[in-house]
Amino acid sequence: MKKLIAGLALILIGSTALLYLSPAAQLASLQLIERQRAGLSLKQISVNNLNIHYYEGGPRNAQTILMVHGFAANKDNWLRFARHFSQDYRVIALDLPGFGTSEKPAGSYDVGTQAEHMASVIDALGIEQLHLIGNSMGGHINALYAARYPHRTRSLALLNNAGITSPQPSELMQLLQRGEPNPLVVKSPEDFQRLLQFIFVQPPYLPESLKGYFAEQAIANSAHYDQVFAHLIDRYIPLEPVLPKIQAPTLIIWGAEDRVLDVSSIDVMRPLLRDPRVVTLADTGHAPMIERPQLTAQHYRDFLQSLHNSRSESGRGNNQEHVGIKKPAQ
Repeated sequence: MKKLIAGLALILIGSTALLYLSPAAQLASLQLIERQRAGLSLKQISVNNLNIHYYEGGPRNAQTILMVHGFAANKDNWLRFARHFSQDYRVIALDLPGFGTSEKPAGSYDVGTQAEHMASVIDALGIEQLHLIGNSMGGHINALYAARYPHRTRSLALLNNAGITSPQPSELMQLLQRGEPNPLVVKSPEDFQRLLQFIFVQPPYLPESLKGYFAEQAIANSAHYDQVFAHLIDRYIPLEPVLPKIQAPTLIIWGAEDRVLDVSSIDVMRPLLRDPRVVTLADTGHAPMIERPQLTAQHYRDFLQSLHNSRSESGRGNNQEHVGIKKPAQ
C-alpha cells in the first residue's frame, strides 16, 4: 500500500511539474509516462540503411502483435491501446519510414513500398509469424503484407483502413474531388484544430501548449506530407483484388462517424474476405484506438481469444504458444 501511495504521489508531482516545462519537454515527459504504463521501451534498428524507430514490450517468447499507424501519424498513436496487450504479447509499435522519428528516405512512399519496408523490419527483428493491426494507411499496408506473406500472418485487424473505394464517398474524398485543401495536411495553427475535429468525434484532451507544439511540428512537415499523400494517390494500390488472397482470420473495426474513410467500405470488404468479424463503433471517428482505446482493445482481445479457442478446440493448440487472456487494464 505504501508503494502504491508513493507511486500515486510521484505521478501527481510529475503531472504538476509538467505545467512548468517547455512543450517539447512536456511531450517527452508524457510519452515516458505513457510508455511506462504500456510496458514499452523505445528502440531502433537499421534496416536496408534506414534507421527505424519503434516501441517494444511484453514477453519475448510470446506471440507478436505489430501495430502500424496511419498517414501523418506515428507509433505514439498506439500507446494507450497497447497497454492492454503488453502483459501477454510481444507488442511492437512501428514508426514507418518517413514518419515519426524514423528516417525519411528519398523515394516512394506508396503502400506497396511501405509493405516491403515492413517485411524487412519483421525479418530483421527475427519474427516468424505475427498478428497485424493497422489504422487507415497502416491497415492498407498490413492488408497488402497479409496477402503477400500469408504464411507469416497469424491474424489481421483493420481499423478504418484505406485502400477501398467505398459506395458512399467520404467527406475527405468529396473535398479532394472539389479541389479543396487536404484537411489531413496542417499548414496553419487553425488547420490543426480543424484536423482534430475532422479525425475525432470527441478529440482527446490536449493542453493548449501541446496543441501549439503539435501544430508547429505538423506545419514543419507539411511539404513532406504533401509529397507522401501524392504518392499514395498517384501510385494507389486497390485492396479489392488483394483481399481474397488473405488467408489469416480478419477483424474489421470501423468508427461509424469516420469523415476520412467512409464506413460503407465494410460492405465492399466483407464478401471479399474469409468470414471476417466486423465491429462498428458508434460515435467514433477515424482512429478508434485513440478515441476509444479500451473499447477497441476489448474487441481486439475478444478476437484474439477466439483464435486461441478455435485452435485449442481443433486440436492444433498443442503446437501453439499459450497466450493468457486477462481483463484490460483500466
